[in-house]
Amino acid sequence: MSKGDPLANLYEDIAAEEKARATYQWLIDYTDDVDLQDSLKFLREREIVHAMRFREAVEIIKADMGQKKVY
Repeated sequence: MSKGDPLANLYEDIAAEEKARATYQWLIDYTDDVDLQDSLKFLREREIVHAMRFREAVEIIKADMGQKKVY
């Protein structure tokens, strides 16, 4: 991950979380082991929360970019 553009980095993070979420969903659909499904559902939900937090960070940065800073 590059250090340059925080928005680009956050969008990359969101994409990674969505990919992981989709993988967990595929595994949930693939297995009939209820205990394994429960674990995978927890991990899937964690990815969803992470993506939501990254999206919130994007919105904070976008709002902050439009403000003039005076120090």
